[in-house]
Amino acid sequence: MRNPEPATEGEPVARRVQVLIVQDHPLLASAIARVLEGQPDLAVSGVSASGGDALKAAARDRPDVVLMDFRLPDVTGPEAARMIQSEHAQAAIVFHSADESETALLDAVDAGATAYLTKEATADQIIEAVRRASRGEVLIPVELFARAIARQRGVVRLTREREQLFAQFTPRELDILHLLAEGLDTTAMSQRLGIAPHTVEWHVRHVIEKLQVHSKLQAVIAAARKGLIDL
Repeated sequence: MRNPEPATEGEPVARRVQVLIVQDHPLLASAIARVLEGQPDLAVSGVSASGGDALKAAARDRPDVVLMDFRLPDVTGPEAARMIQSEHAQAAIVFHSADESETALLDAVDAGATAYLTKEATADQIIEAVRRASRGEVLIPVELFARAIARQRGVVRLTREREQLFAQFTPRELDILHLLAEGLDTTAMSQRLGIAPHTVEWHVRHVIEKLQVHSKLQAVIAAARKGLIDL
């Protein structure tokens, strides 16, 4: 795997986004690695062919992004993603799957995915998804899983339990949840709310902790299922 090009004297070396590829088809894994390594801001930290190997690689290399196949020989992609997220919540999960079903999409999102690409995705789309995921952006369109969440949740009534749930969140945290549901990143939320980016991140961390999830997208889904926000 390539290292950053040496900088000229006095010029800082830009850190490249580290990507772990989890793919059990060697030819496809090699092709994806070549595509990513051809970018000046991306680097492949490793390639794993199974969920177990991916967990070890994530612990060793601490990648910024995990590009995950949906079906692996030992576990499913979502199961592998959950294992990685439980130990390395900082890693963004991007799924690369031939399965375009709503069920597969929800499984991926539940496992912490911030992007879901089909096998029809172009090289440019893969590159863009990795870059945006590394910046903490949510790339899965809300409307793709909103219908399924609505069916699962059914009609939410304003019960005492729901009132108590709302009471756990400040108005600002509810604002953050709504903006996360729109797919806004930290900079966009900062501009929309008129607060500093580090303050946005502070609120995001609190929202994630209160909902007991590992990622921004999981927070949106959990909030929708609990009736905190409407999608």
